[in-house]
Amino acid sequence: MNSLTEKEKKLNLALTKLKNLNLNNPDIKKNIENLSVQKNQLEIEKQELEEKYKSLNEDYNDLSKKLDEFQNQEKTEQKKQIEFSKKIDELNQETDTLLDEIDKWQT
Repeated sequence: MNSLTEKEKKLNLALTKLKNLNLNNPDIKKNIENLSVQKNQLEIEKQELEEKYKSLNEDYNDLSKKLDEFQNQEKTEQKKQIEFSKKIDELNQETDTLLDEIDKWQT
């Protein structure tokens, strides 16, 4: 019960101080204006940063797509190179076989 009374007294004291607060004080008005200017500036900076973030995010997405395309092209090229190597190996084997056959015919 005692703490409730203390809390009520503190709240009443705070309300009294708020009621007695003179908002016409030039220092307070100046501080409020400064805070308002700073708030507006921060909002402008926030908007600029959000636009930059959006632009960077779009750039990132574009670059990611291009990287994926390059990686896919590289995989395709590797597959082609492997196929080409296989074909060369087959041709080498056929050539060896043909040379063996020619040798047989010549002897």
